[in-house]
Amino acid sequence: MSTTKTVDGRSAETSALITPGRRTRRVRRPGRRSTTFIVAPLSFIAIAVVLFALFFVWPGALGLWYSFTDYTGVGTPEFIGADNYVELAQDPDFYAVLGRTFLYTVLSVPLHFIAALGIAVLLTSTLAKGKSVARIIFFLPWLISPIVAGVIWKWLFGENFGMVNFLIEAFGGNGLNWETDPTLALLLILVVSTWGGTAFNMLLFIAAIRNIPQSYLEAAQLDGANGWQRFYRIVLPLLRPTSFMVILLTTIGSMKEFAMVQALNGGGPGTSNMFMVQYIYRTGFERADVGYASAASMVLMVILIIIAIIQLRFDKRNDLA
Repeated sequence: MSTTKTVDGRSAETSALITPGRRTRRVRRPGRRSTTFIVAPLSFIAIAVVLFALFFVWPGALGLWYSFTDYTGVGTPEFIGADNYVELAQDPDFYAVLGRTFLYTVLSVPLHFIAALGIAVLLTSTLAKGKSVARIIFFLPWLISPIVAGVIWKWLFGENFGMVNFLIEAFGGNGLNWETDPTLALLLILVVSTWGGTAFNMLLFIAAIRNIPQSYLEAAQLDGANGWQRFYRIVLPLLRPTSFMVILLTTIGSMKEFAMVQALNGGGPGTSNMFMVQYIYRTGFERADVGYASAASMVLMVILIIIAIIQLRFDKRNDLA
């Protein structure tokens, strides 16, 4: 009988006699496989990490450093400590701009929420017709640049050349002061921002509504609940995670509104509708006071972080309840 040699020199027959009925255990050598599990994910996220560090972390660190200097955009910045923050705390213009920004946010967030949720409910209704065309129409504004949207609406609501005032005067009325009346200017900003920002939130609500089990709604209908009761008692509570996300994103976006307002009316008339980012832009680029503008941007960042933490705590407390 011929015997074959194994790696360690023993014959196969001898090995079978020594370890009868036992399974040979393959020893895993650590190194190659564990390294693969580490390197592969890092290779996928490497580009995102580099871009995030290059365009977010580095500018943020640079802005934090500039906020403690007297940098004007040229030359070498000189460290002045917390003088910019002290001056900012005593600046009445800063508080006025911050108040207008909060006012705009308080008015804008409910409008965005109601418009997005209402359109999403209509587009997911079984009774609605032409839903595919309606989705395209409602989604188009989100594809338009905020600057382009501001210019378009400025043409429509111009006091001297706008189409809206032309139609009002054609029917015997008097044109409205869309550019020189602070209240009308703020109202126009709210309309344009809601028009442009509804589409994304609408998609979030549509996806969330479609994930609601139809058995819940059918059972409620069999129990005699009407459409409003089904929406208020079943749909709306199940949309709470999506609603929280929409409110959080809309709040942060409203606090940082800039491009559309800058193209629409420049924060006017005068500075009556100038928001925080416009204040930072004018201070840093028009007044060439980059250090002071950086301090204002750091304050805005802290405010946004506080708002996000409060909303997260509130949402977590509701989940525990």
